[in-house]
Amino acid sequence: MDPIQLTRQLVEIDSTSGNEAAVGAALYDELYRLGYTVHKMPVAHGRFNVQATLDDQRPDLVFSTHMDTVPPYIGFSEDAEHIYGRGSCDAKGIIAAQIAACQRLRSQGASVGMLFLVGEERDSLGAKVANEYPLGSRFLINGEPTENKLAIASKGTLRVEIVAKGRMAHSAYPDLGESAINKLLDALSRLRVMKLPENPEVGPTTMNIGILEGGRAPNVIADHARAHLLYRLVGQSESLRRQINDEIAGLAEAEFVLEIPFMKLRTVPGIETMIAAFTTDIPALSNWGEPVLLGPGSIHVAHTERECIPKKQLLEAVDLYCKVAEKLLDRSS
Repeated sequence: MDPIQLTRQLVEIDSTSGNEAAVGAALYDELYRLGYTVHKMPVAHGRFNVQATLDDQRPDLVFSTHMDTVPPYIGFSEDAEHIYGRGSCDAKGIIAAQIAACQRLRSQGASVGMLFLVGEERDSLGAKVANEYPLGSRFLINGEPTENKLAIASKGTLRVEIVAKGRMAHSAYPDLGESAINKLLDALSRLRVMKLPENPEVGPTTMNIGILEGGRAPNVIADHARAHLLYRLVGQSESLRRQINDEIAGLAEAEFVLEIPFMKLRTVPGIETMIAAFTTDIPALSNWGEPVLLGPGSIHVAHTERECIPKKQLLEAVDLYCKVAEKLLDRSS
């Protein structure tokens, strides 16, 4: 099969998170055509993961990535060197490269399988469901855009909502009220200068203030305000949570709404490495084998209006996936 042609076909299908059924059906048909035993694993609301094995055998190694993309949908285009469009590098080109690698490994007698998931860009729901039905594989090669470098670690995520409460009053008489917005701004000022944890192998924890909301009208003292923050973790989160609570005490309260843990990952000698500052489905796939993170394309263009994948890198990924799989299976045996 031609991974470039399959990438074209997949990018043409809108599969923004929650709308993965059409691309799942296309992958099901393609894998069935190639002779795999294919299953649709129900997730929710008509969505499903796609699982492929060789004659229902337990695979020693599973390739996995996600079918969903972030909005908005951007259709396919290309030039001599790149394929463009939503999902081209994150992660439909990776799907195509993984299928091509499986085809080659299968012809060599390797015990391999595939797992393509919904919902990674939102809540990893597909991965969470799949983790309840593992196949007993020893290794998991997860695909994300790492420019064909092996990730030695993947930063975690801590999403925090900082909530401030105040008292409404007429804006002409601010002394009669208590501005939640002022309290929130003071709390955020403290958090912006707070020293964050560092990991000598991975680098610093980072923080982004993504959303600010609050107040009722320009002529009303705000009685509520909220900020949505995202920290990229380089270790455990307990001390960071305590720091945040201590810094904003008396001004606001922290609600810790989501955590995806920091992960150290397996590498293979002789292949260039990198640090993934983003999160993946790997923490939610703990029952699918020892994880490796690798894929073509750059995370720097993922989620942008000019998302693309180099054709040369896409083809190189097929060779690299096979090389990594062969080394893992050989060392294991």
